[in-house]
Amino acid sequence: MSTKISSWPEGTPMWVDLGVEDPEAAKAFYSGLFGWEYLSGGEDSGGYLLAQVGGRAVAGIGPKQDPDAPNVWTTYFASDDVDVTAKKVTASGGQVVAPPFDVMDSGRMALAMDSIGAVFVIWQAGNHIGAERVNEHGALCWNELHTSDYEAARTFYSDVFDVSFQDIDQDGEAYATIRRPLDGREVGGVLPDTEAATGYWMTWFASDNVHRTALRAVELGATLIQPVAESPLGRTAIVQAPQGETFGIIDAPRTID
Repeated sequence: MSTKISSWPEGTPMWVDLGVEDPEAAKAFYSGLFGWEYLSGGEDSGGYLLAQVGGRAVAGIGPKQDPDAPNVWTTYFASDDVDVTAKKVTASGGQVVAPPFDVMDSGRMALAMDSIGAVFVIWQAGNHIGAERVNEHGALCWNELHTSDYEAARTFYSDVFDVSFQDIDQDGEAYATIRRPLDGREVGGVLPDTEAATGYWMTWFASDNVHRTALRAVELGATLIQPVAESPLGRTAIVQAPQGETFGIIDAPRTID
């Protein structure tokens, strides 16, 4: 378990949020699955909710802005200066989908797309630092990029966030952990995925019992895209929630504080 009370270092995936048609149904699902409680983001937040574990924020849920967009978990990266990072995105072959803007006094953000097409958010913390608890049941523990162009993706994130990579042999399959520039700590992963045309960021939540959590997810109306299985990083499963968003659960959390 880790509790965070100050801003995350630049280049760290430090928050995830979910945009869906029915936030109330999503609230019920994740409360039933992880025991989340919720705090309103305020009158000006457009219905945005902060999911909490033990009174600390772990994720966001809100109505999606584009009705034609899929229901997805979106990964946020910490930045010391969103405007500077946004310029690096463009210079590195990516796209700034929504230019930097202030989110009340919570922080400043931009919606971006990497050079292959995976969407992510750049976040400069104000009052909201991102995840306040990680690496425990129901909290964020890992963010993983699936990309159809492994080398180009590595180059992009290295250029934008100055991260480095550590190659890991996973039964002969390419995989690399992402190391942030401040201290070289592992904060995410990247793997080639030929079925991911534009790429995407996968959110992983920690579970104190993956088998039990997977069964509970099914009871709540979810589908297991990948059944419970052993991996070099721990026991895992991939879940598709009732509204279609996917996420992973794993019982061996990575430390990213």
